[in-house]
Amino acid sequence: MESSQNKIRGLVAATVTPMMEDGKINLSVIGQYVDYLSNVQGVRSVFVNGTTAEGLSLTTEERKQLSEEWVKQAVGKLDQVIVHVGSLCLKEAEELAAHAAEIKADAISVMAPSFLKPPNKDALISFLREVAAAAPSVPFYYYHIPKLTGITAIRIEDLLVGIKSKIPTFQGVKFSDTDLLDFGQCVHKYESEQFTFLYGVDEQLLGALAMGSHGAIGSTYNYIGKTTKEMLAAFECKDLEKARKIQFLMQEFFSYVIRHGFGIPETKAIISVASNIPMGPPRLPLQKSSDEYLTKIIAQMKRLALL
Repeated sequence: MESSQNKIRGLVAATVTPMMEDGKINLSVIGQYVDYLSNVQGVRSVFVNGTTAEGLSLTTEERKQLSEEWVKQAVGKLDQVIVHVGSLCLKEAEELAAHAAEIKADAISVMAPSFLKPPNKDALISFLREVAAAAPSVPFYYYHIPKLTGITAIRIEDLLVGIKSKIPTFQGVKFSDTDLLDFGQCVHKYESEQFTFLYGVDEQLLGALAMGSHGAIGSTYNYIGKTTKEMLAAFECKDLEKARKIQFLMQEFFSYVIRHGFGIPETKAIISVASNIPMGPPRLPLQKSSDEYLTKIIAQMKRLALL
């Protein structure tokens, strides 16, 4: 892998966690997963143990095992392995951060606690600072996903004020929210700080690129990464017409799956078909997607030439 000091750019696949039918994690297919992302989708960076990976439904030991396997299999094939180490428990998050540093992950990321929530910006920064300090040489990214954490009153534009003095390893934000006003102001005000802003709402990526996004982290890049890279290339070449055409095509698919119900179980099922790698069922309380649903979704992907 490249030096962890390199900035994260382009597409990052938010990986799923392969599981067996009995609910145990399946490490044996991670190598195939890496090859598929790199060789088929052209995606060379991954975000491990996050929302899509059911990270908070895994044990600490399982999260460590997955991180180790991703880092091991990524050597010479992937550029960046970002490990999400967030937890409801501060000490557990610190343990995971220290482990990520030990195995030489390229970066760590943390979402805010979502049960006993930080009441204000200072409390959130204090939590993040403690976790980052457990991996003092590893680049740190805040994972902003207010729809799931319930942290809606703290704007990232405000959170970033003076953050480098409190968290020296801070490098940027995984911004998984539709608030492009907040996102745009972050880019505008903090570009001079050389922070990296990675957008996390796949269906709005082109809008975020126009606001100055440096890249994106998302679940759909597991199976339409190649198509999304074509949109990024068109945008970089200032071919807005082509970029919009591709984004509209992707949105047509997103609109269809959202109307029919879309989440982690469906994502795992689609990746299983697209990659020919068994990703298995989700962990309870999530329910496995139906064969009928998957048949409809795959037909729609083929109709749109996304599969």
